[in-house]
Amino acid sequence: MRQRISLLVSVAGAMLVALDGTVLTVAQPSLRRDLGASVAQVQWTSTAYLLAVAAFLVVAGRLGDRYGHPRLLLVGVLGFAAASAGIVYAPGVGWVIALRGAQGVFGALLQPATLALLRLAYPPDRLATAVAVRTSAIGAAAAAGPLLGGLLVAHWDWRAVFVINVPAALVIAALTLAVRAPAPPRAERGRLELAGAALLAASLAVFVHALVGVPEYGWTAGSTVVGFAAATGLAALFVRRERRAAQPFVPHAVARSTAVTAAMGLLLVVSAGMFGALFTATFHLQDVEGLDPLATGVRVLPLTALMVVGAPVAGLALRRFGPRLTALAGTGLVVAGIAGLGSASPVAFGVLGAGFTTVMVTATGAVVGEAPAGYAGVVGGLKQTAMNVGPALGIAVAAGSGLHGSSLMALAALAAVGLVAASLLPGGTRPATAGYLVGEDEGGRGQRGPTAHGPADREGRQGGDRHEAQRAVGAGDLPAGQRGHDGVSEA
Repeated sequence: MRQRISLLVSVAGAMLVALDGTVLTVAQPSLRRDLGASVAQVQWTSTAYLLAVAAFLVVAGRLGDRYGHPRLLLVGVLGFAAASAGIVYAPGVGWVIALRGAQGVFGALLQPATLALLRLAYPPDRLATAVAVRTSAIGAAAAAGPLLGGLLVAHWDWRAVFVINVPAALVIAALTLAVRAPAPPRAERGRLELAGAALLAASLAVFVHALVGVPEYGWTAGSTVVGFAAATGLAALFVRRERRAAQPFVPHAVARSTAVTAAMGLLLVVSAGMFGALFTATFHLQDVEGLDPLATGVRVLPLTALMVVGAPVAGLALRRFGPRLTALAGTGLVVAGIAGLGSASPVAFGVLGAGFTTVMVTATGAVVGEAPAGYAGVVGGLKQTAMNVGPALGIAVAAGSGLHGSSLMALAALAAVGLVAASLLPGGTRPATAGYLVGEDEGGRGQRGPTAHGPADREGRQGGDRHEAQRAVGAGDLPAGQRGHDGVSEA
C-alpha cells in the first residue's frame, strides 16, 4: 500500500505541474482581453514562473535533503494551491505576474520531492517501472492541457484554469500526509551554504531571462550579451565559493559524479532540441502550410502518443540493455526525428516522441540510481533545472537560426551532442542503485543498509565526504521502519 500511495502522489504532483504549464497557453488570449494586458505582460505570466522555477529547483532539492522530502512536497503543494487561488481573484495583470512567480517558487519546492517518494518506496530493481509510469503520466498531462484549457475557457473564462489547481493540490496534500515519513533529526550536518545558494539561484535566473529574450532581441543584442555576461560572472563566483567552502552547496560527491553530470547534460541538450523543434514546426505548419491550431495539434499527436506508450517500453529496455545503450538509442531517435521534421510528417513526430521518452526514462533512472547517498534532493533539483532550462535554450536557438530547415539542422546538431553525454552513462544491465535498497511492504524484502562497494559509496570516498553522506542518510526523511536507506529527489 505504501508503494501505491507514493506512486500516486508522485504521479499526481508531476501531472499537476505539467498540466498547469500547458493549460495556460490556451488561456492567455482570454487573460489579455479580460485584464487589458499588453503582449509583453502576458508573456511575463509565463516568464515569471519559469524564472522562479529555474532559480529555486536546486535550492529546493537541497532543502529536501536537509529537512525531508515529504515535508517539502507538502509545503510546495499547499503553496501552489494558495498561489493558484490568489490568481483566481487577481484584480490586475501585475498581481497575476507576481503570483505566478510565487507559484513557481512553490512548484520548485514540490518538484524535486515527487521522485523522492518513489525512491523511498521502491527497490532499485523495480524503480525503472515506476519512473516509466510517471513519465507516461507527464506526457498525458502535457497533451491534455491545451484541450482542457480550451474547454474551461470556452465554458467559463481564463481564471478557471487556475481554479482546478486548488482541489487537485489539496488532494495531493492529503495523500502526502498518508506517506509515513519521520522528520529528520535536529542533529546538524553543518550550516546551509546560503551565499552559494543565492549565487546559484541568481546565475540561473539571469541566464534564463537572457535566453527568454533571444527570440525578441536576438543573440547579439546588448541586453542579451549583458545578460549572458552577468550570468557567467555569477556562475564563476559560485564555482569559486564552492571550491573554498568547507560544506559546499552542491556537494563534491555530486559535482564529481560522472553519471549524474552526464545525465544532466543529456537532458539539457535533448530537451532543447525537442522543444526548439516543436517551436519551429508549429510555426511552419500554421504560417507556411496554413493549418489551424486544431489541425496542427492533430499533426503533432503522434509525438504525444509515442511519449505515453513508449515510456513503459523504455523502462523495459533500460532493465535489459542498461542506461548507456538505451540512452544512445533514444538520443539517436531524437536526432532523426528533428531532422525529419522538415516535411512535418506524423512519422517524424512519432520518432521524436519515442526518442524523447526513452531519454527521459533513462536519464531519470540514472540520476535516481547514481545519486550519491544523502544528496538525492540536490541531484533531483539539478536534473529538473536542466529540463526547465533546455526548452528555453532550444527556442532561443530556433529563433536565432532563421529559416525552417536551418533551424532544424541546428537543433538536430545540438541534440546530437547528447550522444557524447549518453556514452558516459553506466553500461551493463545492473539496476542503478546508489548502494542502498529500499525495503518493500511485503515481508520487508530488500531491507538492508548501505552496501560496501556501491557507486554512491565510491563517489563519497572520491569526494572526501563519505562520512557526511552516510550521516545524512542515517536517520533522515525516510518512512517508518526504513532508517538507513536513502531517498531520492524529483525527476
